[in-house]
Amino acid sequence: MDRRTLLANPRVTVTLPSILGGYVYPEYRSVFMRWISMLASSAALFLSLLSAAAQTAPAKAPAPNSPAQKAAAPAALLPDSFAGWVRTAPPRTALTDPAQADPAHTEALKEYNFSDGMTANYQRNGETLVLRALRFHDASGAYGAYSLYRQNGWPKAEIGSGATSNHNRVLFWVGNVVVDANFSPIGPRSASELRQLASHLPVPEGNRAIDPPILSDLPRDSLDGQTTHYALGPAGYAGSGGVLPPELVGFDRGAEEAVTATYSLRSGPATLTIVNYPTPQLAAAQESKIRAFLKAGNSNPGSPTAANAAWPKPLQDSNPASLEVRRSGPLVALVSGKAIPEESHKLLGKFHFDADITTIPVPPGESDVSKTARLLMSIAVIVIIGSSAAILLGLFLGGGRALYRLARGKPASSVYEEEFIHLDLREDWVESTPAVDGPHPKG
Repeated sequence: MDRRTLLANPRVTVTLPSILGGYVYPEYRSVFMRWISMLASSAALFLSLLSAAAQTAPAKAPAPNSPAQKAAAPAALLPDSFAGWVRTAPPRTALTDPAQADPAHTEALKEYNFSDGMTANYQRNGETLVLRALRFHDASGAYGAYSLYRQNGWPKAEIGSGATSNHNRVLFWVGNVVVDANFSPIGPRSASELRQLASHLPVPEGNRAIDPPILSDLPRDSLDGQTTHYALGPAGYAGSGGVLPPELVGFDRGAEEAVTATYSLRSGPATLTIVNYPTPQLAAAQESKIRAFLKAGNSNPGSPTAANAAWPKPLQDSNPASLEVRRSGPLVALVSGKAIPEESHKLLGKFHFDADITTIPVPPGESDVSKTARLLMSIAVIVIIGSSAAILLGLFLGGGRALYRLARGKPASSVYEEEFIHLDLREDWVESTPAVDGPHPKG
């Protein structure tokens, strides 16, 4: 069909294939390639989302009595062998009752949150070693039990978090475990051997591994570290030689913890007792009771009917003029001993309450903050991967299309006019062209 026939018959449908002789540049191919780019980008984004969801999804809790739970059971306290010592018989692992672990300090072990224990006998070259390991809920309970068993005057040893010895007996603690070792006899390398044992003991994580915070309230000048005793109840306080009567400390009325320590002052030893209460109001009320108790005992010293007859021995052996009580926030402190009043007052003046924030270490994977941060990081990675994939696919497909057009001798872009088909009709040209099949239509 030529141009004249087209103009003479307006009912003839104009189609691109008819004008170009059946050939059309594949514009549909360009649309198809754009769809491929969009589908590839969507697939890449979907795969990234699946990967991030798999990384951030919480692990399913294991079923009761499953292998995973059995694998997470607490590790054995005492090994089969260490440093040449070999266990001679199966250990007693059923020490779940404080009465079995230590009948003499059953109530104190309960206050320190005793968990379980183990005893074992070892032998090496004819020598014997008896170990008793006691595990508590946290490091505070372990330190309290260690300070209960350790007597004042025992020399210090460098094992675990703290250690002491008395003849053939060595006592140390690490994490939430207290170990009592009895050698026959003790040797020059016994401390290093116990250090090797301490390195294999299980250690708790998080806030269970934190030492008692009240220890930081003790002044450090002239402090004898081997005389510090920590109590969480009346049995532990009385068993470690507390200065005040346990009922006056008020564990049954809210007292949370107590610590006592001896200071070597020039005029004589002085003992500082600090008791922690939940609120400053409770501390103030208990301070008044302690002050009244001391005042009543000092009213008639030497009288057999005086109130000081009910004083514990540490108070009876103290200089009455040096007894002094002071409160700071929720803490109440008492100084006693044989030092002169000036030095006792100066020691008590160094005591003050600091409302410090304690940093609690958290094991990986347990913090909601870390989970949220990991989720946000995964979303950012997904966005970056999706954007990069879209850009790369666009460059690859668009660049490939441009190269294909250039290889066929066409411009790289389809915005040029050569890509579009037009008739280029002009009115003066139509009028000057004679009709072939009939009269030329006007207009």
